[in-house]
Amino acid sequence: MTNQLIKSCVIGKGTKIWNFVNLYSCKIGDDCMVGTFVEIQNDVIIGNNVRVQSHSFICEGVTIEDEVFIGHHVVFINDKYPKVTNKDGTLRKYGDWKLQKILIKKGASIGSNATILGGVIIGQNAVIGAGAVVTKDVPDNTIFAGNPAKQLKVHKVYKVIKFQQGI
Repeated sequence: MTNQLIKSCVIGKGTKIWNFVNLYSCKIGDDCMVGTFVEIQNDVIIGNNVRVQSHSFICEGVTIEDEVFIGHHVVFINDKYPKVTNKDGTLRKYGDWKLQKILIKKGASIGSNATILGGVIIGQNAVIGAGAVVTKDVPDNTIFAGNPAKQLKVHKVYKVIKFQQGI
């Protein structure tokens, strides 16, 4: 009996994959960790030094850059208008819907139980609060929380970087 389905994936050096995981046709970089009960679908790209906590779902069309933290039970959604059937009553097949891509930039952190809707970009070093529903782009170095997620403030890291650069 097997407790993992890993099919046609490229998995980087030093990456740890825990039990009860489904991965297919994805690319995961070096020194990552994928927790238990995670599913990562076709054509997902995950950079280096990324942590994906247990029970998360990363659907097709998601790109996660380096040094990103994905909390427990984070869900990505790549179809803004999900339906079972087409207008003519036939079952929907691949290609009968529009894939909404998602980009998570370097250093971002996404809190547990957050939902990320298709078509958004989460900026570099951004923080998404636990339970947030992200419906629009999140700028670099900001903190977003709530449903729908709204900006709370500029992340302190941003202010330190600006000071050091003399801006």
